[in-house]
Parts: sequence; structure tokens; C-alpha cells
Amino acid sequence: MPIDLRALLQPSSTAFVTIECQRGVVGVAGALSALADEVRSCGLLSRVGRVLAAARAAGSPVLHGTVVRRVDGGGSSVNCRLLAAARKSKGPGLLAGSEPAMLAPELGPAESDYLVARHHGISLFHDSEIDSILRSLGVRTVVLLGVSVNVAVTGTTIEAVNRGYQVVVPADGVAGVPREYAAAVIENTLRMLATVPSCDEVVAALEGRAA
Repeated sequence: MPIDLRALLQPSSTAFVTIECQRGVVGVAGALSALADEVRSCGLLSRVGRVLAAARAAGSPVLHGTVVRRVDGGGSSVNCRLLAAARKSKGPGLLAGSEPAMLAPELGPAESDYLVARHHGISLFHDSEIDSILRSLGVRTVVLLGVSVNVAVTGTTIEAVNRGYQVVVPADGVAGVPREYAAAVIENTLRMLATVPSCDEVVAALEGRAA
């Protein structure tokens, strides 16, 4: 039976959550330059921006999960290849308060949005306030948008399911590298855990409700 997105995306109980859509991750070259290139080439940020605008108009909360670092690296482990590459990258990195750590301008933040930063881990729910914030808002469904399908999107999906949330992952609202690999993960893993519509379908469901 097809999923009724309008029923699933109740504004009062649905939150829209971006994952690491920061200027130093998706907007500039660096340790993750291949990912930034993919984000630009596939037009991800404009689609995510449209979804967030529709979510705000419908009255759903919007949260932005970000990762930040200290100058001395304190509080951040380097226990895998990904984190080691980030530590060794040239430039200031994702220092708290720096431009690279800021949200991509296409996504806001709007005054009503929540910014949830973390220093440690590779997914949004790890040792951050996001679960407590979502529960305090009465959220039962989370719509995940951003990067990357390789690690943070998949990890956050699994942790959201573990915590009892319904999860929606728009197929063209997330990105990973290489593109063919990300498509395979979406098809063979994320579809087992989440509802996977398109960004246009999400926007239509929200705007149809508003109408």
C-alpha cells in the first residue's frame, strides 16, 4: 500500500532536520571536496532549501545538525579514517564560530530554526541535544536532509529508528559519493528503514495540506 505522505507529515509532529550542511562541508574544497563537488553538481542545496521553506510555512520545526571543532581538537576523537582526514585537512576546519562551520546560506537559518552542534561522533544523535529537543517538541516523524549517505545520513537514520521515530529520507534531498554508491545505499538500505519520496513529493504534501 502506498504511503500517504500527507498523513505521515503532520506539521505538529514532524521535524525537518539537515545533516552537516555547512559551508566547510558542502560549500568549499577541503578534505571532503569530492562530496562538495557532488552537492553542487546535483543541485542538492536548492532542493533542500525548497523543502525547508515549505516546512516552515506549514509550521513544522526545522533543525540543523552540525559538527564543530575546537582549535586544540579537544572533545573530538580521531579513531577512524574519516575523522583523521578531517583533522589533517588544510585551513581552519570546522572551528566553532568560523565561516566554514556556518550553515550553507541557501538553508538559512531562519529565526525559528534550531541549531544543534556537536563536537564528537559521526551522526546527529550521538551525545547531542537533538533527541531531547525533538521529544520536547512532540515530534514523531523526522525528515532527514543533507550529507552524507556514506556515513552521517545512514547513521542518523538508524539511530532515529532505534529511538522510535518514523523516518523520511527524500532520495534527492541527500547526497553521497560516488553517486552510484549513494543510490545503491538509498535503494538497498535506507528504503528498508525509512520512507523515501522525492523532495517534490514532500513539498507537494506540505503545500497540499496548507491549501
